Amino acid sequence: MATRFLLFLSLILLPYTCKATDQSLNEDLLGLIVFKADLLDPQSKLSSWNEDDEEPCSWAGVNCNPQTRRVTELSLDGFGLSGKIDRGLLQLQSLRKLSLSLNNFSGSLNPDLTRLEGLHTIDLSDNVLSGPIPSNFFSQCRSLRNHFSGGIPATVGNCSTLASLNLSSNWISGNLPAELWSLNGLRVLDLSRNLLFGEIPSGINRLFNLRTMNLKNNLLSGRLPVDIGGCSLLRSLDLGGNYLSGGLPETMQRFTMCNYLSLESNNFSGQVPVWLGDMKNLQTVDLSNNRFSGQVPDSIGILQFLKRLNFSSNSLTGSLPESMANCRGLAEVDFSRNSLTGSLPPWLFEAGMKKILLSGNNLNGAITVSTAAEETLEVLDLSANMFSGVIPVGIGGLLSLQILNLSENLLTSSIPVEIFGRLKLLEVVDLSSNHLNGSIPQEIEAAVSLKDLKLERNSLTGEIPIQIGNCFGLTSLILSQNNLSGPIPLTLAKLTSLQILDLSHNGLTGKLPKLLSELPHLLSLNISHNLLSGEIPSGGLFNSIPSSSLSDNPDLCGSAVNRSCGIVLPKPIVLNPNSSSSISSPNSVLSPANLRHKKIILSISALIAIGAAVFITIGVITITLLNLRIRAVASSSAAALNISEGGYFSGSPATDPNSGSLVMFTGDDPEFSTGAHAILNKDCEVGRGGFGTVYKTILRDGRPVAIKKLAVSSLVKSRKDFEREIKKIGKTKHQNLVGLEGYYWTQSLQLLIYEFVSGESLSRHLHESSEVNCFSWQERFDIILGVARSLAYLHRHDIIHYNLKSCNVFIDAGSGEPKVADYGLAKLLPMLDRYVLSSKIQSALGYMAPEFACQEVKITEKCDVYGFGVLALEVITGRKPVEYMEDDVVVLCDVVRGALDEGRVAECLDGRLAGKFPVEEALPVVRLGLICTSQVPSNRPEMSEVVKILELIRCPQDGGVRSGIHECWLMITTQGKPHWDEPSTKASTIRMQDQIVFEQRFTEEQNSLRDMVVDVVGSEFD
Repeated sequence: MATRFLLFLSLILLPYTCKATDQSLNEDLLGLIVFKADLLDPQSKLSSWNEDDEEPCSWAGVNCNPQTRRVTELSLDGFGLSGKIDRGLLQLQSLRKLSLSLNNFSGSLNPDLTRLEGLHTIDLSDNVLSGPIPSNFFSQCRSLRNHFSGGIPATVGNCSTLASLNLSSNWISGNLPAELWSLNGLRVLDLSRNLLFGEIPSGINRLFNLRTMNLKNNLLSGRLPVDIGGCSLLRSLDLGGNYLSGGLPETMQRFTMCNYLSLESNNFSGQVPVWLGDMKNLQTVDLSNNRFSGQVPDSIGILQFLKRLNFSSNSLTGSLPESMANCRGLAEVDFSRNSLTGSLPPWLFEAGMKKILLSGNNLNGAITVSTAAEETLEVLDLSANMFSGVIPVGIGGLLSLQILNLSENLLTSSIPVEIFGRLKLLEVVDLSSNHLNGSIPQEIEAAVSLKDLKLERNSLTGEIPIQIGNCFGLTSLILSQNNLSGPIPLTLAKLTSLQILDLSHNGLTGKLPKLLSELPHLLSLNISHNLLSGEIPSGGLFNSIPSSSLSDNPDLCGSAVNRSCGIVLPKPIVLNPNSSSSISSPNSVLSPANLRHKKIILSISALIAIGAAVFITIGVITITLLNLRIRAVASSSAAALNISEGGYFSGSPATDPNSGSLVMFTGDDPEFSTGAHAILNKDCEVGRGGFGTVYKTILRDGRPVAIKKLAVSSLVKSRKDFEREIKKIGKTKHQNLVGLEGYYWTQSLQLLIYEFVSGESLSRHLHESSEVNCFSWQERFDIILGVARSLAYLHRHDIIHYNLKSCNVFIDAGSGEPKVADYGLAKLLPMLDRYVLSSKIQSALGYMAPEFACQEVKITEKCDVYGFGVLALEVITGRKPVEYMEDDVVVLCDVVRGALDEGRVAECLDGRLAGKFPVEEALPVVRLGLICTSQVPSNRPEMSEVVKILELIRCPQDGGVRSGIHECWLMITTQGKPHWDEPSTKASTIRMQDQIVFEQRFTEEQNSLRDMVVDVVGSEFD
């Protein structure tokens, strides 16, 4: 702050302290230094900006006039800078171009920038700027022809010569100003990805030079203005992702030069207009996710240049028009989720298309495939129709096919071997829910690119072919609910990428291959309802597999099914004295030869019996030796802990090479009220986890502590590294963290000493408490907020938890505060081997971020954000992250996300609350949890941002709708879909917006969601 103050003081005193000849140069240099002082530069892109230089012309991103040496251009695009655009730039009086795009600049625009009279090019796109553009910003923009960011004042109409206006990807709100239409020189208008609402004003026909209009992903509503056809030179029109309604104006048929038309995800209704065929230059038409009805018009066949056609998710009926056979350039067609009828038209496979998507209709008849599509077709989805007959062999000729989905039809017969034998590029095959029979073709080994194979709910027979082990890329293999028999092939252990394996509801026999426990990425295994036998292997997923995934296999044994596996000894051979031979005489039994034979048999029997006795004796001796060994280890541990005569746990003498030292961070006297032999006694055990066993003991002063005996001794780092990591953890002090108070180290034994939390785990509270004793909404919210604060605190101190789950969160019985335990322990391993780690924390299945399964992806704080999102949903719903049903695995995130999409989130909330929760708080928390569990780490917010959002949710609303950014937040917290036929004010229109628009906006934003929510907090509640 002192440096920055001196810089500002230098600027103020500059006219009085510098010579006239050097004043202009110093103004530029000091102005840029002041500008830099207000920024964060994590990539050190501005390291060349040295205030001791005589001039800034050699600095990165700075260009100067070669004669005057004044700064004329500042281009810092993509430098990763953040902060505010400081007034130091006002010193650059010769600046002509300012380009700061693709950074993280925040705040609002400085109105004084208009004082830079020479400035004619500004690009501030792809930042997180907020607030309106100052009203005088456009007052001197006669030559201003590039990109802006901020609000849209009415003065924009003063820019009569403006040719391009790009305000995309910002937080611009309010109505579209009618003054925009006075910019009759405008060729490009891009206002996409903002928060504009209300109707599109009439008068747009004055933009007769307009070539490109992009208003997608806003909150615009109402009908399109009738005079929109006046923009007859339009080549690209994108209005997708709004709430526009009604039919399409007939004047749009004047767009004869238009090649791109996207109206997707609106509320347009009526029939698809016949005049669409008049727009003869169309190459892309997207009318998906609307309310269009009636038949597909024949006039589509006139569009000779059409390449991509998407009419999915409407209410279209009838059959596909034969006239579309004339669209020879058509590459992609999507009519999914309509009500189309009739058979599959032959022209679909004759046009050389790449994608054919017709799922979710009422199409019927046989599937016929033409050879014309052999070299082009990549995706074929005919699922959820009523196709019957056999799977055509001709599909095996589609050599470019990557995705084949014929599920949920009425197909019969067997699977053609050509599908797997010839299609080398095939990645996804879904033939589930049909009436297929026969066996799985052995030719499947040729499908080297296969990743996802779904054949469930059919009538397939025979054994699982061993050749399936050659499909090394398989991540999902689902063969459930068939009539498969025979053993589980050992070759499945070669599928090292496998994540989901479902073989349930078949007739499989034999033992479970132990090698399955070594599959590094296996997350879900279901073998229930088969005839499998033998002992369940240990290790990997088998250590935490639920019994429901193993059920109805009567001959399986092991701890997972609560059925012991007895020792099987060979049965002695016993001669039956009553046996007789049909070919022997009655006297032959007592013959010398038979007596000799009987002696031999009895000798074998005796030998086996003796062998069994020896085996038992060896077992007894082994167990005895093991007990002696355990006692010896316990004695050495006790010696290492050095019990003094008084029975207290104290420091060890340095002369003992096996001794260790007890270190307490608090400086207290490290003495315990019991001897070391009692500290780790089974009676003192209070819990077990992935990293060790926890015991409770009492300090000499009467204060209880918890001691964790690490179970990863063979993997723990050197003492130096161990102590460095532990001391780092010991410095963390937060009310929502279980405090680490000390540690004990030897090469073979490591103990961590924690404060003792007198309360149950969050998991037990959520899943084992009665309806009477369950958490209230207030308590649940406080738990979520407390956990978020603890993680944010850890991340500020460069500590990643790695193992967040509800059984690692304890509720203090006195204060009710949540306290997070087991943080940072993964750092004690010699390296963060995710396979070793995952085997230690398999109980965290469901909390683990997807990147844990990727060898090349770095594990970061975003893994904790994912686990927090799951935990938040668990607290709200009262359900476990993963629930194993009889024939299915239910993932909590997927259930809640599906409920949100269908507008029934309230059904997911814990029923024990019985409606005793504020919807305006519950729904935003649900959405926040889903955002935190995004599959893409960069889309997850920082934990510090999560805390701010939660505090914002709890913020009182003052009984009304606030202006600006708070209105946007209210849109997130509203319920229901808009009723556009009802008149509404500006504020009520905002309140009616559906949360789905925001989710679509968040996923499509080039700026991540975390930047947006920080902007919400920073601009309205800072």
